[in-house]
Amino acid sequence: MTPRHNARLSTLDPRFPKNENARWLPAAFGRGLLWLLFLGPFFFLSYGFANQQAAQTAATTGVGSVVFAWERGIPFWPWTIIPYWSIDLLYGLAFLCCRDQRATNGLGLRLLSAQVICIICFLLWPLHFSFARPPVEGVSGLLFNALANFDLPYNQAPSLHIALLVIIWRQFAGFAAAGFATRPVRWLIHAWALLIGLSVLTTWQHHFIDVPTGFAVGLLCLWLWPEQGGTPLRQAATRRPALALRYLFGAALFFAAALLSGTALGGIGLLLCWPALALTLATFNYAWAGAAGFQKHEGRHSLAARWLFAPYTLAAWINSRLWTRRNPQPDRIAGDVWLGRLPTTNEFAAWAKQRGGQAALFDLTAELPAPRLPAAARYTGLPCLDLTPVSAASLADAVRQLAALQRAQPDGAIWIACALGVSRSASVAAAWLCAAPEKTITVQEAIMQLQSARPHVVLGAESIACLEAFHRGLFRHEHAR
Repeated sequence: MTPRHNARLSTLDPRFPKNENARWLPAAFGRGLLWLLFLGPFFFLSYGFANQQAAQTAATTGVGSVVFAWERGIPFWPWTIIPYWSIDLLYGLAFLCCRDQRATNGLGLRLLSAQVICIICFLLWPLHFSFARPPVEGVSGLLFNALANFDLPYNQAPSLHIALLVIIWRQFAGFAAAGFATRPVRWLIHAWALLIGLSVLTTWQHHFIDVPTGFAVGLLCLWLWPEQGGTPLRQAATRRPALALRYLFGAALFFAAALLSGTALGGIGLLLCWPALALTLATFNYAWAGAAGFQKHEGRHSLAARWLFAPYTLAAWINSRLWTRRNPQPDRIAGDVWLGRLPTTNEFAAWAKQRGGQAALFDLTAELPAPRLPAAARYTGLPCLDLTPVSAASLADAVRQLAALQRAQPDGAIWIACALGVSRSASVAAAWLCAAPEKTITVQEAIMQLQSARPHVVLGAESIACLEAFHRGLFRHEHAR
């Protein structure tokens, strides 16, 4: 494997480190086997228990269905029972795509979480499949009969089949994209996963509502146990409970609207559950996980965060464009350091070209993806929650990273950015001014210099207090030397 190929592995998938051979560790095999020995019995016991509970409920009080009239048009294709069953084989093989014990544990935790979440939903909200499946013969008939031996027509929403598919597909796709498969094989992985997803409908195993809810559960499990970075279940140092309550209120409004309009236009009203889920997760981030909950690394969000937070991200982007429509360009602060909103790809490319090509972007946003930068440009990010003061420790970290950028490109320009370019990025710019070795200035002088260059800068009392704490740290450090 060439060094260039190794570099590509580390870029596409963090589970495959740079300059390491593409080999599996024996320890990963043993850990994967242990997970399968636990997950296999747990699957059948918990799934069967939920099915029997639903059957007893159906016999006494009845179990309903959520089905739309247009679903009658979904064809029944008996042959799709083959891809439907294939997920059982892929379930076990997915552990062979794990590079090390950490990746193996991550996959095991995702599969276990999906099982637990779905089983809880099945017990709390049992549903049943309402179509009468026609008789099937041949090989397909044998497979349908085998399925019927342990699978009653319950355990519907969210579809555990779809939730597991999302996790397994991501495992195979990440393994293949890291260079362990040819392009045709990668396309085959995606096509087969799509066929498995369709098969839950064309085998008449699930109603449509089960599919998006199962997809959401699968993404949620990917988010809970990410491939890169820590789990959002860890408590962050910077949290904003008051803002979390606002997001929770917004989530409740969207959920209520989804319930009230759920059956409208064939179920389109249920799409409002998506922004409701995004706001619920934003609530969790502000109340507990902090900026890490957005899972932004090197300017890109994780696959799960991209999908789960998509409505929130879109709203944040629109908000940033509306607030900055009259002042889209950055403003020079000092030297060749600029302050502005998070640019688009074209905006940054045009600005970098004006600066002679050597340029860098310092990104403070956690909620927005960074633009694609020109090949010669550098990117550094320090994700921070919106509407939250940047702590003194984070300011010190940001100043160190800015200094590193300046050393790497002495003649390059730096664009410090957040969503609007008036708060988070302004705090970092002020800290950078205070730490400038050629001239010592106070926090208030730094703020005045910022507001002179960019009048829209807004720093609240908490942000100023963090800057003062950072400045005191600078003073102590100077005297210690």
